[in-house]
Amino acid sequence: MELLNGSLSVVTHVFIAALLLVYLPVSLVWRLLRWVLVRPLLKEDMTGKVVLITGASSGIGEQLAYECARRGASMALAARRERALETVSAKARELGAPDVLVIAADISNPSDANRVVQATIARFGQLNNLVCNAGLWCSCFFEEITSITAFTQLMDVNFWGSVYPTYYALPFLKNTRGKIVVNASMGGRVPTPRMSFYNASKAAMIRFYETLRSELGSDVRITIVNLGYVASELTKGKAVQKNGEVAVNQEARDILVGPLPIGSTEKCAQLIVGGACRGDEYISWPSWYKPFHVVMSLAPEIVSWFSGCFYVGKASSEPLSKRMLNVKGLKRFLYPASVLSPGRVVDEIHA
Repeated sequence: MELLNGSLSVVTHVFIAALLLVYLPVSLVWRLLRWVLVRPLLKEDMTGKVVLITGASSGIGEQLAYECARRGASMALAARRERALETVSAKARELGAPDVLVIAADISNPSDANRVVQATIARFGQLNNLVCNAGLWCSCFFEEITSITAFTQLMDVNFWGSVYPTYYALPFLKNTRGKIVVNASMGGRVPTPRMSFYNASKAAMIRFYETLRSELGSDVRITIVNLGYVASELTKGKAVQKNGEVAVNQEARDILVGPLPIGSTEKCAQLIVGGACRGDEYISWPSWYKPFHVVMSLAPEIVSWFSGCFYVGKASSEPLSKRMLNVKGLKRFLYPASVLSPGRVVDEIHA
C-alpha cells in the first residue's frame, strides 16, 4: 500500500503539472474571447421572472431587491423584520417590480425556510432565482469568547440559512433551469483574525455550493459572490460579540475594516445581478481582492503573516489597521456616511 501511495504521489504531481501547462494557455485565450465576444450576449432578461431574496430587509439584500425590480422581476422578500421588509417592498414596486411578496421568517429555521419557499410558489407558481443573502458577523478573538455555544448562530444563519432554502427551492429551480446566487465572502478565502466563526461559516458555504454546482451541472446555475467590505449593517459594526450577544461595536469594526475602503451597496448589487444574469460562476468585488486567492494557494504563509501584523498587533498597542485609520480625516474619506452613523441598526437591536 505504501508503494502504491508513493507511486500515485509521483504520477499525480507530474500529471497535474503537465495538464496545467497545456490547460492554462488555452483557458486564458478562451476566457479573453468569452469576455469580449460571448459575455455581452449572455444577459438574462429578468422580465416576468420570480426571485426569492433572503436577508432582504437592509444592506446588500435590500439593494439586490431594487436592482431586480428595475429589471422587471417579481420577487419574494424574506427576513425577520417585517416592517423593514414592507418598506423595501414598497420601493421595489415603485422601481418596477410587478409583484412583491413579503415573508417574515427566520431563514435559519428549516420549517421557516420551507414556508418561505412554499409561500413563494403559492403566490407566483414558479421560482427562477434564489438569492441566499442572510448573514451575521463576529468581531472578537476566539480566546476572548465567554459564551462559546452562542456562536452556533453564525453557522445557523450563514451556512444553514442558505442551505435550507436551497434544499426546499431546488425542485422548483430545476423546473425553470434557474439560478442560485450565494453571498459568501472574501473571509471564506482569507483567514482574517477576529472573524474565526464568520470565516469558517463562509468557507463552508463556498465549498458546499462548489460541490452542489458539480452535482447539478447545467440544471441549476450557481453564482458564488465573494465580497470585501461593503456598506451594510455588518460594516456599521453589527456583530456577535464575545458574550454571544448581537450588538453594534464600531471600535471592533474599525480594527477589522481599518484603512480599507468600504464599497457602495448600490454598485455591489448592480455587479451581482449583472454577473448572475450572465451566468458568472464567481463574482469577487472589489476586484483588488482577487490576487489574494492566488497568494493563498501559492504562499499562504504570506497571508497569515500579513493578517497577524495588520489585525492582531501587540497587547500594549492598537493593531496596525486601527492606527492607520486614526490618521485625521481618513475614516470620513474611506467610510460612507451611512456606515459612520449606525442609526436604525442600533434602534432595531434595542427595540
